[in-house]
Amino acid sequence: MNTVAQTTAISADSPESRRYNRVKRWLGVADFGVGLGLLIVLLATGWTGALRDIAYRTASQNYSYAVFLYVLMLLLISKVLGVPLEYYGFRLEHRYHLSNQRRRSWLWDEVKSLLIGLIMATVIVEVLYLLMRKVPQYWWLAAWGVFLGLFVLLAQLAPVVLFPIFYKFEPLDNEELKRRLIVLSERAGTRVRGVYKWHLSEKSKKANAALTGLGATRRIILADTLLDNYSDDEIEAVLAHELGHHVHRHILKSIFVQAGITLFGFWLANEVLHYAIERFNMFETLSDFANLPLLILVSAVLSFLLMPALNAYSRFNERQADRYCFQSVASVEPFISSMSKLAEQNLAEKTPSRWVEWFFHSHPAIVKRVAAAQAWARVH
Repeated sequence: MNTVAQTTAISADSPESRRYNRVKRWLGVADFGVGLGLLIVLLATGWTGALRDIAYRTASQNYSYAVFLYVLMLLLISKVLGVPLEYYGFRLEHRYHLSNQRRRSWLWDEVKSLLIGLIMATVIVEVLYLLMRKVPQYWWLAAWGVFLGLFVLLAQLAPVVLFPIFYKFEPLDNEELKRRLIVLSERAGTRVRGVYKWHLSEKSKKANAALTGLGATRRIILADTLLDNYSDDEIEAVLAHELGHHVHRHILKSIFVQAGITLFGFWLANEVLHYAIERFNMFETLSDFANLPLLILVSAVLSFLLMPALNAYSRFNERQADRYCFQSVASVEPFISSMSKLAEQNLAEKTPSRWVEWFFHSHPAIVKRVAAAQAWARVH
């Protein structure tokens, strides 16, 4: 009971934490606003058509090559506009002593992100406009099926292809902790392909852990910042929460939710495109890739409108995962202490305002998660 009382006593946020999270929220809002503004300007001024014409002339009228050049120009313009905010975010992490990353490393990560984004965006956009040309009446339905496949494939490949581009991983050498985590995973009914140490400290002072991948790529990753500062019991509690998502099939359910949203999104994009072509003559044809900013705009607005509902669904899942953790560990005290330590180390808000939690947070407030653990301990 003394530990519970101490945990409750430290649940208030520091002024530093509130300032950091407030600035970070406004930074996210500003980034969204810049992106939205760019899309609106491109469409309202007709500059998207000018970019299309430049791409066509440079590509000697080769459609696929022109699509690639258009995507490249769009990404470069977006990157140039976004760099000041991204650099401010980089400095923000240093100002609050949350980052170890040097400027050169950050710049290299930015280059890698741009190249990966270009590859992925090119594949997606090329497929999208290929379908528009081949099956114009049902392109949105065909695109929905392709995108779902790409989404699942990316979830499988991310731990073995994408993550190592930015971070170093190595097999965990703590055999006792490894054994405990594998046993915990087996009790949850999932088989992991390994437990890995994640060298997060090379870039960040924050701590994290995750159960990543699907099928043959499923693995446990533990940040070295977690391994160095948390007990085995606390790490086991953190992983038990992650395994709760597997037990409650949250990944599968989220795929179904995303599938429904994506289907509606593609249908809506098709309707908006036809309206823009038929009523306003904004584009020559459905497969005129100058309409790409309009497609992105539809997606961005839809995502913004659905964000509170999706965050509420995510918080529901997180509460279920927490309850599984309470059932799976010998005591809830390691969960409570790990939540408090993570909040302090990551400078997270433990007591956000109601509207901030409702709109921005995908996890319940830490003070609520700790209270739920305390309530569980009193009953059990």
